Amino acid sequence: MKILIINGYEKHVDSNGILTKTLFDTYLNELRQKNDVQISWVESYDRVQEQNKFLWADLVIIQFPIYWFQVPGKLKLYMDDVFGFYEFYGSGKRYGQNGLMNGTKYLLSTTWNAPKYAFNDEKEFFGGKDVDDVLFPMYCAFKYCGFKPFDENRRTLSFHDVIKNPKVDEYINEIKTFVKKHNL
Repeated sequence: MKILIINGYEKHVDSNGILTKTLFDTYLNELRQKNDVQISWVESYDRVQEQNKFLWADLVIIQFPIYWFQVPGKLKLYMDDVFGFYEFYGSGKRYGQNGLMNGTKYLLSTTWNAPKYAFNDEKEFFGGKDVDDVLFPMYCAFKYCGFKPFDENRRTLSFHDVIKNPKVDEYINEIKTFVKKHNL
């Protein structure tokens, strides 16, 4: 399989990016054993090269932290720049059905300061919403371009409580388990 792994970390005064880099490297080390892998960073890239990487890939994995319940600004700018009209999507009769990525798969891999218990419980912070609900605009952007979730049942690997109670070994093992389960 041809896999593009993107490091979506953006420099931030309260974050040094070590966890994102560790998880990014875990994907890289696990996946390059059986796959053809390319990598990218949203901090520095060439638009045309990035577009070609997406067109080449069967699967795109983006590892990124959540900043204020959203993707980092540079990841958003990267998508605005790279997801080009006529390369990734076109125009047509039905809105949202003109994606040109022809079913290329994607997986979002996120780190949250929010603990797991803050999700899926109406009494907690997110009011019963799950990670997929919070990231719904990202899913729409990928769908609009014709991407398909790698796993409809789990579009996102999410790692929680990463500042107050980081469990880096558990996060790494979860990635390894995911790769093994899907025979990647």
